[in-house]
Amino acid sequence: MLSKILTRGGPACGYLVIRYLKFLVLLAATPISLLLAWMIPGATAGLVRLANSELYRAARYLGEDESVQLPPAAERAPGDLVTLARDKSFKRSLWLYLGPLVMIPELFVAVASISAVPSAVISGVIWPMDKGNVTIMGVAVHSWWQALILVPLQILIGLGLLGWVAPALARGHARATRRLLAPSAAELETVRLSQRVEELTRTRAGAVDSHGAELRRIERDLHDGTQAQLVSLALRIGVAKQTMAHDPEKAAQILDDARDGAEQAMTELRGVLRNMYPPILADRGLAGAVSALCARCPIPVELRLGELGAVPAPVEAAAYFVVAESLTNVTKHSAAGHVDVLLERRGQELYLAITDDGIGGARVTKERDLLGRGSGLHGMVHRVEAIDGHMELQSPIGGPTTVEVILPCG
Repeated sequence: MLSKILTRGGPACGYLVIRYLKFLVLLAATPISLLLAWMIPGATAGLVRLANSELYRAARYLGEDESVQLPPAAERAPGDLVTLARDKSFKRSLWLYLGPLVMIPELFVAVASISAVPSAVISGVIWPMDKGNVTIMGVAVHSWWQALILVPLQILIGLGLLGWVAPALARGHARATRRLLAPSAAELETVRLSQRVEELTRTRAGAVDSHGAELRRIERDLHDGTQAQLVSLALRIGVAKQTMAHDPEKAAQILDDARDGAEQAMTELRGVLRNMYPPILADRGLAGAVSALCARCPIPVELRLGELGAVPAPVEAAAYFVVAESLTNVTKHSAAGHVDVLLERRGQELYLAITDDGIGGARVTKERDLLGRGSGLHGMVHRVEAIDGHMELQSPIGGPTTVEVILPCG
């Protein structure tokens, strides 16, 4: 029973006392802080962040969602009083200045809750040394019967304050803080949309960069591979045409070489096209394509496939390339002996997880690191984010490494 009272009352008293001291410092600095908030936009943002911290602590004490926060302070020039007066976040944060005034009764209860039991015990011990000058419950103690009545009574009252009254006041204060400082649903939606626009701007910029890099890679592959083969093929056919009249056998040999070059050019061209959109996805679907990737991997792969349902083509391609790049990285860099691949549908999302038992230490980088590991992970992130997906990499030193990807299928 006593431990339960302490568990409930201790955090409540600490919450109330710390809030009061924090607000008292703010109230003492009211003229300076308001002047700075008017003259310096950064001071206004600081006051809004302070209100955010109070919202967070109130939600944490109540055990509610801690993600609600004030929209940022409005952008304005120093001394711009009109914008400051219209800033809803700033006006809400002004409620903080009323904290020390309305919390005086709460502070009294919190201090009384903390000190009632110790002071009763101490007074019950020392009153015989100074009869008539020691008070318990505001009554001067002159005899044992007074001490035997007043000491237990103060202890009971102190435990009641600590176990029930202080927690109730703390919850009321936290709820009032949430009610006064929390933004409206419309403001929260505005903030959410703003954050969404920022996220889309970032991910689309990354997708554009990744797409540009992919186009440059395709151009390089075509220029250095297929185009070179076709130029060589044209030259060989020209030489064979000139040689045909006086040396038919040599011309036939040159044409045979040209045919081999044409087959090689077709193979390289199919490789380039396969990297753009693997034909196996159209032929066998995502499950069959991923199964083929796992079967070709030189490291043993345990594949677990759930029911996938209908998956949009961009999601299929992204999942396929994530698996392909991940298995390539595992083969080249991880020194792993086993890989687990999980692919399943979870509601309106496609979930993919690739885990290996290798050495770990993988990081998402834009350039090749000292160990020669490339920027494939960086490209995977951009490919996933381009379709509003989410990718998380966990790769501590020593392993294991896990790549988790969530792709929307709605």
